[in-house]
Amino acid sequence: MEMFYWLVFGGLAAIVGTLELSKSNQDRVNTSSAFNAFKNNYLVVYSLMMAGDWLQGPYVYYLYTTYGFGKGEIGQLFIAGFGSSMLFGTIVGSLADKHGRKRASVTYCITYILSCITKHSPQYRVLMVGRILGGIATSLLFSSFESWLVAEHNKRGFEQQWLSLTFSKAIFLGNGLVAILAGLFGNVLVDLNLGPVAPFDAATIFLAIGMTIILSTWTENYGDSSESKDLFTQFKGAAVAIASDEKIAVLGAIQSLFEGSMYTFVFLWTPALSPNDEDIPHGFIFATFMLSSMLGSSLASRLMARPSLRVESYMQLVFTISAAALSIPVITSFLVPASNKKGGGISFFGCIQLLGFCVFEACVGVFWPSIMKMRSQYIPEEARSTIMNFFRIPLNIFVCVVLYNVDAFPISFMFGMCSAFLFVASILQRRLLVLAENQRPKPMHKELEMEAAPLNI
Repeated sequence: MEMFYWLVFGGLAAIVGTLELSKSNQDRVNTSSAFNAFKNNYLVVYSLMMAGDWLQGPYVYYLYTTYGFGKGEIGQLFIAGFGSSMLFGTIVGSLADKHGRKRASVTYCITYILSCITKHSPQYRVLMVGRILGGIATSLLFSSFESWLVAEHNKRGFEQQWLSLTFSKAIFLGNGLVAILAGLFGNVLVDLNLGPVAPFDAATIFLAIGMTIILSTWTENYGDSSESKDLFTQFKGAAVAIASDEKIAVLGAIQSLFEGSMYTFVFLWTPALSPNDEDIPHGFIFATFMLSSMLGSSLASRLMARPSLRVESYMQLVFTISAAALSIPVITSFLVPASNKKGGGISFFGCIQLLGFCVFEACVGVFWPSIMKMRSQYIPEEARSTIMNFFRIPLNIFVCVVLYNVDAFPISFMFGMCSAFLFVASILQRRLLVLAENQRPKPMHKELEMEAAPLNI
């Protein structure tokens, strides 16, 4: 492995370690023992859920190829997963508000376990059922757990600022450290000649352990559990909430633009770094990306620990930086002439792109806890899961379109589109800041304050 990869990984690890060890009192939030127990319970569950998800990711495509399916058939399976998340996932996820977020979280575990079991079959139809179940599970993962956390946090009377601490730690662990460890563990399982299904079997174990903890320690909470409200009424209420509150609509657009660019990046980074079949260490690069995400979540925890700094303010800069990072492949496509030389190691401009991708992943690490914080502020509790799944509809449509046309456009065009989306997200973030500032109560004029002040006689 080339020294460059180790230098990047080691440099990021040193920065993350320094950030975590050098936190001052200003970067830390004093909390109660009751909150710490609540937070740690959620972090354990969330980490187990993400372990079940991360173990599968690197091996889904590979497993399908071992069953003899081609690129077109595999693409259809992936499209089915995102389509399922958009259609069935939105319905199932919305039921969490009415029937309970704890129940929905357990449903996630069961659904994803069943999806993993289908991977043992080489039958295309069975695998298609597994992708549909996986799509439903994904919607539940990204709505039910967060909805339960926010409702339970408020129900127990914890301070609102402490919620940001849980969000940033969850991303640092679940989307960073756990992802790295899951990738290494999955690699060990495959190297032991246990077969490409082994990581999926391991995922079922982690999901089952997490489900047991949920069943034994979590209490149920709801959005609007009125018996008179059917699913259509819930959808209508969520749509009205989005249409009547510009802040919610803008937040949904921001989320869709960023996550759409993020999922597109997942499909594009490999061909971008090895356009001529260069030999690159995919697993090690993936671990480097996750370390970059940990760096971002560590920065986010510092930023959100300062009550005077609004999330809406610094996220404008984050989106602008992410747009610049994904524009690097577009720039290099104009500067570097196409080469017909096949194989070899990563090129110099490939190294530049890799550094840019690490910057983007750091922005992803800042994005997740920050968007969670904004959702907790602006989305009404009674329809939280429903609205969050509504946000994922344009995202899933976009990803399905990209997957279907991935070979129709050059990679530089796709990255340029993502960069443009992220720039639009930064503009919308500015709009959200203006709306939030206008909503804040204005200070009283001095003369009015003196008139309103009680006389101490």
